[in-house]
Amino acid sequence: MDIIVTPNSTSPGVQDVDPWRHRLVVKVRAPPEDGRANEEVEELLSSVIGAKVTVSRGHAQRMKVVRILAPVDAVKKALGGAP
Repeated sequence: MDIIVTPNSTSPGVQDVDPWRHRLVVKVRAPPEDGRANEEVEELLSSVIGAKVTVSRGHAQRMKVVRILAPVDAVKKALGGAP
């Protein structure tokens, strides 16, 4: 799944899909240092979706690709119909 991450956010959570970038917006409190934001992204998405999530591409970028070990329908349901 394609996502865009906003580190250092005061209101962390999973947002809507960015209509211009066609990516799910994920906001985290952690700074983008030493992989801390990536770890928080994995933890946040895992708790929301209920499955293991790992960052597979874009480790040093805001635009990332995450791998989710769950059926597509389950992911869509957990995210409220997001991609």
